[in-house]
Amino acid sequence: MITEIAEFKIRPEDRTAFLEAINRAAVAYLAKSEGYLGHSIYASQESPGRVVLQVQWASLEAHTVGFRQSPAFAQWREVIGPFFQSPPNVEHFDDVTAP
Repeated sequence: MITEIAEFKIRPEDRTAFLEAINRAAVAYLAKSEGYLGHSIYASQESPGRVVLQVQWASLEAHTVGFRQSPAFAQWREVIGPFFQSPPNVEHFDDVTAP
């Protein structure tokens, strides 16, 4: 399993509309992708124009190939892309928590 962390920068005045759009798009497109395991969306209290998406995927390829190269990705970006002030910063992480 890997975790995708995506940071979005939006205009603070678009926060409510963006949060509605990303939640709707996550259910409609992201959650239906093969290898998708779950997600969380975080809105910053200190920076109203900053939102972070955390997605758990079965593998890196489930995200980078399975989702990003699918028609669902284009639909996902069509819904949330108009809100971006800059391209999102996206990275993939391994859970290295010690038992």
